[in-house]
Amino acid sequence: MTTHTEDRAAELRAALADHLEASGQLTDPTWRKVFETVARHPYVPQFWVLTSEGRRRVTAADPDWLDLVYTDDALATQLTEGVATSSSTAPGLMLVMLQALDVSAGHRVLEIATGTGYNAALLSERLGSHQVVTAEVDPVLARLAGSRLRRSGYTPLVHAGDGREGHPGRAPYDRLIATCGFSTVPSAWLEQVKPAGLIVCPVGWGTVRLVVADDGRAEGRFLPIGSYFMAVRDAGTTGTPAHPGRPDSTSGRLTVLDLNAVAGDETFRFVLSLVAPDTAFAFERGDNGHVTAVELWGTDGAWARAEDGAVRQAGPRLLWDAVEAAHEVYVGHGRPGRERFGMTVTAEEQRIWLDAPNRTLPCAAMTD
Repeated sequence: MTTHTEDRAAELRAALADHLEASGQLTDPTWRKVFETVARHPYVPQFWVLTSEGRRRVTAADPDWLDLVYTDDALATQLTEGVATSSSTAPGLMLVMLQALDVSAGHRVLEIATGTGYNAALLSERLGSHQVVTAEVDPVLARLAGSRLRRSGYTPLVHAGDGREGHPGRAPYDRLIATCGFSTVPSAWLEQVKPAGLIVCPVGWGTVRLVVADDGRAEGRFLPIGSYFMAVRDAGTTGTPAHPGRPDSTSGRLTVLDLNAVAGDETFRFVLSLVAPDTAFAFERGDNGHVTAVELWGTDGAWARAEDGAVRQAGPRLLWDAVEAAHEVYVGHGRPGRERFGMTVTAEEQRIWLDAPNRTLPCAAMTD
């Protein structure tokens, strides 16, 4: 890289830090110093962005590469079968999660989903490389991230393996942070994080901050900010539920739920991601922009479609029943924000609750 590139990158980082501080996403002066120190561009030499003409590949040879790197946007960095399967998280969200992790000198941190390695570099700059372990399921990504980290002067342990199993070889950890999406928190993590330790993990379309108790359970609330991560996956897969097509046998009934209320309320869609986990959603709109149909399908083969006041469902879960039950709770409690929701995790069960742990949401009890 030329000196001009490094100088320009430093200017762009400082400007982005100013923006994130003004927006309230960056509140910790120590993390600001780390953010301004660690360059993002060595970890994203190429990525894809969406344009009006479709997906565009951006490389270091493009004149706008550096400007795009230092925006507050997620950058898709790997495609599998045409689906984005790895990315560099939007810096603002990354910093919100790192600040929620509440690290201190001497803390040992396990990161799940290394991706490009940029987040591991931030943690290494803050704590020292010897305090950071990062796990990546894709061996190719793990190798690339390790190489980029070393070239940047950081040497955390990069483990090529399934992050759902953690990394017991360096346990126990004071903190654990995940940067891919989950529907349940793996029970292995509870065994590897110390009592009073913290777990910051995307669950559904939010991020939960859990405190591990002496008895091995973990409990905490969701952060107020939205959170949209690629789903945890096995190596070589996309992690996205494949559309099953319309099942041959379905059950039908009427529904009075306004489809625009489902599609148009971002916070309710977060609630829906909790009570109908491992489920994909699609909305169809008419010429006037109003939603005319909502379709849901899950990894377990569950399927539902609501259209013209009627709904048809099939599979092991009645997905539209979960939608209606969640909406009733949501509206009945004043359309609560993410921060009013919480999660309790044990080795046997996981529960999503509203306001207090004894107020479990309908259809929200899960097992790991």
